[in-house]
Amino acid sequence: MGLSKYIDATYLKTPMQAGISEKETAAIVKKLILDAIAFNFKLVMLRANYISLAKEMIKASNTAVLVGTVIGFHEGISSIQEKLEECQAAINLGVDDLDFVVNYRAFKEGKLTLVKEEVFKGTTLGLQHHKTVKWIIEVAALKNNEIAEITQLIQKVVVDNFGLEKAKNVYVKSSTGFYSTENNRPNGATFESIKIMSQNAGPLKVKAAGGIKSRNDALKMITLGVQRIGTSSAKEIIKKLHVNSEY
Repeated sequence: MGLSKYIDATYLKTPMQAGISEKETAAIVKKLILDAIAFNFKLVMLRANYISLAKEMIKASNTAVLVGTVIGFHEGISSIQEKLEECQAAINLGVDDLDFVVNYRAFKEGKLTLVKEEVFKGTTLGLQHHKTVKWIIEVAALKNNEIAEITQLIQKVVVDNFGLEKAKNVYVKSSTGFYSTENNRPNGATFESIKIMSQNAGPLKVKAAGGIKSRNDALKMITLGVQRIGTSSAKEIIKKLHVNSEY
């Protein structure tokens, strides 16, 4: 399998976050979708309001690029019901992959019942509709032992409730790419965090996201067990171009 089939080409900034207009944002999204089609990327990861556009463009191109969106983005603190409603709306639009931001703050506060409940209910809804489900744990907000523990928690909920076969359609994902860190610490996937996730996720798969901007880094992530890579630098990685932009 070529590198392109690992890549989830990503653009998740709102116009306000990027400091640009709706029209300019739509142009960026369309270009991302066209690049995904041209380079045969695995998926385009977009805000939910662009799901229909992406599906239409991909259908017209007669390619197999998937469409994903984020749920509870980017802080993960919305209620379980809000996340489920957001998830169902995306399913109704024909989304393929659902990347939930787990309530990692609740996890850090010891509210494990809440976290287990949202993982169970969100995964149930996604798998019932034959979608791929990913749980973003936000590694930059966690200590190494917490990365291991929350990965294990998600793994146990999924395997215990859905079995080994369905667990293959569920991922643990490193980062949103939007977490604010101090002292210029990485806010996305690191080799260390991905190694910890890979050691604790199986049979769930691992997606690395946030801050991956070079082909070498992408390839090293794959050697650590990653099966999907979320990046806003997808074309540049494939073409081996230098990237000096933020997520």
